[in-house]
Amino acid sequence: MKREIQIRKATLEDRDSLWQIISLVINKGDTYVFAPTSSKKTMMSYWLTESNHVFVAEIGGVICGTYLLRDNQPDLGSHIANGSYMVHPEFQGMGIGKTMGEHSLETAKSLNYKAIQFNIVVKSNESAIKLWKKLGFEVIGEIPEAFQHVQLGLTNAYIMHRKL
Repeated sequence: MKREIQIRKATLEDRDSLWQIISLVINKGDTYVFAPTSSKKTMMSYWLTESNHVFVAEIGGVICGTYLLRDNQPDLGSHIANGSYMVHPEFQGMGIGKTMGEHSLETAKSLNYKAIQFNIVVKSNESAIKLWKKLGFEVIGEIPEAFQHVQLGLTNAYIMHRKL
């Protein structure tokens, strides 16, 4: 029986659950630019900053994923959103990333963004690239050796974009 994925705005009470997901994801050193040794304080300051729109995905009341939207650039570039998405490793493959992606497209529209752009999608992160393409994102650029992958060394990254 498939359990329903619920998405809601994150609260400060979600900090410990958010940190659990974020620390597990960045600890791998294969998809996010944050150092695997980043502290909870550093990551919570980044993730929960007041200008971010932060959401959590839950299954049966358990937080299993999170995403945020924010202005990709300040001022005259603020009409394009930037998004970051993380799924707890124990919940991967259950459609949580897709559900958060779809939710973020609608949320970004409701916040009057005109597009969403991802500035660094690690080229070796094939599952993310496949998901974003399925949701209508296009690769609009490739940055040579943009990411210091823990296992692969310097790795290219994509810039991905989707109009809303």
